[in-house]
Amino acid sequence: MLIEIILSFIKIGSLAFGGAYAAIPLVEKEIVEVRGWMTYAEFSDLLALDELTPGPILINSATFVGMKLHGISGAIAATIGCIIPSCIISLILISIYRKYKKISFMESIMNALKCMAIALIFSTFLRILLGTLSEGILLYRNVNVLALFTIPLAFFALRKYKINPLYVILGCGLLNMLVAMFYR
Repeated sequence: MLIEIILSFIKIGSLAFGGAYAAIPLVEKEIVEVRGWMTYAEFSDLLALDELTPGPILINSATFVGMKLHGISGAIAATIGCIIPSCIISLILISIYRKYKKISFMESIMNALKCMAIALIFSTFLRILLGTLSEGILLYRNVNVLALFTIPLAFFALRKYKINPLYVILGCGLLNMLVAMFYR
């Protein structure tokens, strides 16, 4: 049974492109239709539980299915099966990058990937901001004034003094906690 669990989740992990939400139908087909390990109702409950728990949805799904089928060893087997393909692909890509990073074409690819990552982050920011504006939520009473000051201050500290980002994050969190304790 453990071998079946591992192989099923290796298959899912190998074919899961486009993020967890794009992979949910693949998981459903394998778990409910092909293997019959869960009913549609159980799978729906699994998705609801995945949404409530922190962590990647695909890995959470694998862990929950494995746990249901074979306890702790099933959870470990399913989780390992789910992450093996992405680990192998990442190792291959890292070795290719290390070998060819000096080639101008590889530098062009990396620059393009950086631009795409920035564009994705910025588009998410814009989508949230526009949603906030259309809902009328962005009012003076809802604006976090502390954030308006700490964001540029943190950016300045990171750029000018090259402070470790972990310290900046912890400092901003501590500052926010202190302000919340004394001024609310």
